[in-house]
Amino acid sequence: MSNTFTVRKIKKVSLKDKFKYKIICLLILVVLIIAIQYFIPENAELIRLYNQYVYYPIQSFRMLFLGYIPISIGDFMYFFWGISIFVTIIRWVYYIRNFATEKIKLAYSFLSILTSLAVIYFSFLLGWGINYYREPLAKSWELQIKNNKPIDTNALISFNRFLTDRLNNTAQNYKPFTVAEINNFSKYYYAKLSDSKIRTNGLEVKPTLYSYFMERIGIEGYYNPFTGEGQINSYLPAFLLPFTICHEMAHQAGIAAEGDANLMSYAICTACDNPTFKYSAYLNIWIYANRRLARRDSNLAKSFELELNGLTRKHLDTIELLSIKYQNIAAHYSSDMYDNYLKMNKQKEGIKSYGSVTGNAYRLEQKRNKTGKTTIHIPDY
Repeated sequence: MSNTFTVRKIKKVSLKDKFKYKIICLLILVVLIIAIQYFIPENAELIRLYNQYVYYPIQSFRMLFLGYIPISIGDFMYFFWGISIFVTIIRWVYYIRNFATEKIKLAYSFLSILTSLAVIYFSFLLGWGINYYREPLAKSWELQIKNNKPIDTNALISFNRFLTDRLNNTAQNYKPFTVAEINNFSKYYYAKLSDSKIRTNGLEVKPTLYSYFMERIGIEGYYNPFTGEGQINSYLPAFLLPFTICHEMAHQAGIAAEGDANLMSYAICTACDNPTFKYSAYLNIWIYANRRLARRDSNLAKSFELELNGLTRKHLDTIELLSIKYQNIAAHYSSDMYDNYLKMNKQKEGIKSYGSVTGNAYRLEQKRNKTGKTTIHIPDY
């Protein structure tokens, strides 16, 4: 019996083969992305199946683990992506300066970047982005009006009156809470007041590691579509936190559109029995409604402001000071980039879509008065 062992040499993969594998991967990803964007929009059944069998399980699974970690894993992910981009730029500079000898490596690096971008975009669509194709909440809740016209002046005046009165009433019992306390309250209200398939296991907002920078470019919070984490600017004034945290949880519940997330947050906060949550929602929507009224009748808008209680006027002064303090070129460019991002994802009004909540919140209050219905429905399609 022979004791000789046969040693096989591992064949080294050539650069040509690497190119071939990368191109095949890129083509597959491009085909998948095109298929998603061709077949999914306007197909309610496919969107429902995506949410039921893909998004809800993914969101619940990732937050089952990440929800117990107090720091944001998504923040670290973005940090390492930033380092990778920086290293790639340095590498490209070297390749370009030595183009005659390094052109093949430059081409391969460029192909790798394209493939990575395709992987990231496909992961974005699969992990959350398809939710941009959902039916608008206003349509699902039967709040839309003919031709989707903006709220008329009489209704706007009526809504300003309503919000001003509610602010003056809830301010009497307002008290600030910590981020952890608001987190727990918000999860409880989503479970109690809505029929969301994503409840306590998939809802969790964390203070971002980038709060200092986010404050300086005017960002209150954001949702990470790759890790499923909701991020909150920990420097945000306490009176804005309940509305903002419920807004980010709306994204975790599968509501992608910003105007819809605002509407969901308003519905949750005002349906609960917590005066601090009610106050935060009324204040946020009052700002949208009063600014819209000011474009039509500045004196009337100012008169509503003068009717506000001392606490609310102090809070409005705080918001104004923050707005003035952080008016800078970085904030301008970040707003432009986000505006373009929203438009790319089926939000025609871009960053202005946040303000669409005004008319829908007004019509929601009208419907509540008529029906008395309190359960908040989150559509799957």
